[in-house]
Amino acid sequence: MALHLHSITFDAADPQALAHFWTDVTGYAATFADENIAIIGGDGSVGPRMMFIKVPEDKAAKNRMHVDLGTPDLAAETERVVGLGAELVGRHDE
Repeated sequence: MALHLHSITFDAADPQALAHFWTDVTGYAATFADENIAIIGGDGSVGPRMMFIKVPEDKAAKNRMHVDLGTPDLAAETERVVGLGAELVGRHDE
């Protein structure tokens, strides 16, 4: 049996707020275990889901991980996601 990527987990001050934002961005369904854990995506059996876990400490350094998203209409999706509260800090074509 092989391992599979089950969840991409993010430390968060407000897991529910982050889950609501990413639910709006991706259209994934959300599950709220309690105020400390929020999950979007499936059950983790196929493809990763995103899990947000409350932590007491503040962020102290640069994020070492990010999410790459794809779309056939980058301009329209950028406008939509910025409207949801995201901030466009740059454009990169790698």
